[in-house]
Amino acid sequence: MDKIKYEKEESVCACAVSLNFLGDKWSLIIIRDLFRNRNTFSQFLKESAEGIATNILVDRLKKLTSYDIIGFRRNSKDKKIKEYYLTDRGVELYPILYELQLWTIKNVDFNPSENTTNWKKFTETSTEQEVVKHYTEEYKKTRLKQFGF
Repeated sequence: MDKIKYEKEESVCACAVSLNFLGDKWSLIIIRDLFRNRNTFSQFLKESAEGIATNILVDRLKKLTSYDIIGFRRNSKDKKIKEYYLTDRGVELYPILYELQLWTIKNVDFNPSENTTNWKKFTETSTEQEVVKHYTEEYKKTRLKQFGF
């Protein structure tokens, strides 16, 4: 069976591609970015290749917070800055990111980003359980170091 041809030729994340086919991508992109240690409004805007609009970012952050998927604290040096983190409920979404990326790699012809290429190599030498455990545990270690829990 042929792969679906993705219309963009530049490097993109497998998660973003699959969500273009399957629904609203922004919430899971924010969750993906939190796993990548982006945790401020500014980082979501400037460091994600997908280019989320500020009004959509505000809306999704509020929605994810209201569902207790993410939380935030005020930066101790600048109270205007919110630092977001995944709650345990949010961390539990990693297997969905795993499956979306895996589906995309198997079914869509696209130019993968460096992150996607590295992730794919890791999945080729590890079981699903090992990959999920690695990424969720690494995030929890980072959250503990940054947020104290």
